[in-house]
Amino acid sequence: MRLDAHQHFWSVARGDYGWLTPDLAPIYRDFLPDDLQPLLQRAGIDGTVLVQAAPTVAETKYMLSLADETPFVKGVVGWVDFEASDADAQIAVLAEHPAFVGLRPMIQNIADPNWMLCSALTPAFEAVQRLDLTFDALILPEHLAPLRQLLERHPNMRVVIDHGAKPAIRDGLIHDWAGGMAALAHQTNAYCKLSGLVTETKPDWQTGDLHPYVQHLLDTFGPSRLIWGSDWPVCTLASTYERWLDTTDTLLSALTTAERDAILGGNAARAYHLRN
Repeated sequence: MRLDAHQHFWSVARGDYGWLTPDLAPIYRDFLPDDLQPLLQRAGIDGTVLVQAAPTVAETKYMLSLADETPFVKGVVGWVDFEASDADAQIAVLAEHPAFVGLRPMIQNIADPNWMLCSALTPAFEAVQRLDLTFDALILPEHLAPLRQLLERHPNMRVVIDHGAKPAIRDGLIHDWAGGMAALAHQTNAYCKLSGLVTETKPDWQTGDLHPYVQHLLDTFGPSRLIWGSDWPVCTLASTYERWLDTTDTLLSALTTAERDAILGGNAARAYHLRN
């Protein structure tokens, strides 16, 4: 299967998308399966991973209800309050749904960069492992060292780093990010998403602006641990769905067909243990 391993749906009237404000006018409206399906069909995408966009269990249940009625959604990455005293029990209940494949705290919005190392979160991380789920790390470059420490504690936890850890492409900053990503790639088994990069660069971006960052991910994580995602509809702030996919094809053009197939589907199926 060819998979888009990172997309969102939302219904603004639900009211729990705190980050989604009228200032983001192009995406301040509902985005639902009927909006995405024609884009997937034109791109030859067979299925998707639907990822949380609100820090509520209610939104996770909403996404699971959409998955029930949307055949192309192969998995759902949801949210639970990892600090809750019953976080492990909440995770266990959600994991009963066949489409529930992982969890994503919104770490990029948490002030303390070491939050993920708090001992109170250990039961939640242990539940992720025990229930064979995947942890999506929504992080920024300053979180790379803490994430490496977290994976030293939980070396068997499946982890996917979202959006390449959001390097500061628009500012041309690469050195510290590159070192942190290389350490994670070489010292852990983490996967990394090739997604969300177009919204981290300048508005008039060209493929060459992304090349050094993507090449570094290829050199460190390799084609067997990179996972393609669109980050739709957030990506539409900087690119059409088609342009990002075409850009990906250009950036991966030196790879073999098998390597491209892995990044564009096979690795996501393995990382999330996706249903057919």
